[in-house]
Amino acid sequence: MGVVTKRSSMTFFSDSTSHYSHRVRIVLAEKGVTVDMVDADSAHPPAELADLNPYNSLPTLVDRDLVLYESKVMMEYLDERFPHPPLLPVYPVARAESRLFIHRIEKDWSVLVDAIQHTRSDNVLKKSTKELRDGIMGIAPIFAEKPFFMSDEFTLVDCCIAPILWRLPSLGVEIRSSKQSKPLQAYMDRLFARESFQESLSEQEREMRL
Repeated sequence: MGVVTKRSSMTFFSDSTSHYSHRVRIVLAEKGVTVDMVDADSAHPPAELADLNPYNSLPTLVDRDLVLYESKVMMEYLDERFPHPPLLPVYPVARAESRLFIHRIEKDWSVLVDAIQHTRSDNVLKKSTKELRDGIMGIAPIFAEKPFFMSDEFTLVDCCIAPILWRLPSLGVEIRSSKQSKPLQAYMDRLFARESFQESLSEQEREMRL
């Protein structure tokens, strides 16, 4: 195990194309946190990362002696360390529900995004693309009820959904305009117009929707 070098400020090792890194960047922007951003490639991480993170993986957040290397843990840590604006509900039941939504996003959508991005199998690509589109379209109507995902306020759940929705064109997932998709399209417009979301985008991510 390497020695963790003490840092004077917060440092975020981020993959500029990863939706896991992107979700944390959105939280950092929402909170207005000053952070040293280190752009890195997951396939060729910086040498110092191996001394900080036992998995040598991205994203990695370093705050003085604390090193975090799981995106959901980073997001909750940032929400607690910088409490304004809050990105999780106050009450335990609602907080648990938000955590469960994030868990389902990862189980139902994130794995499909990862499969699309990394598979070399045409069958897997076709199947994963269809499942992701069907999954997203299946919940499209719920966005007619509240401005954000099952909430009147922007939360960590939206921070996890937004990077996936932003990547849909680059993933080959087309959301056609229809009565069913209209609430989803409006939700996407609200997310993408947020100042924090625009600030969170890397150059590579901006190119995903050119």
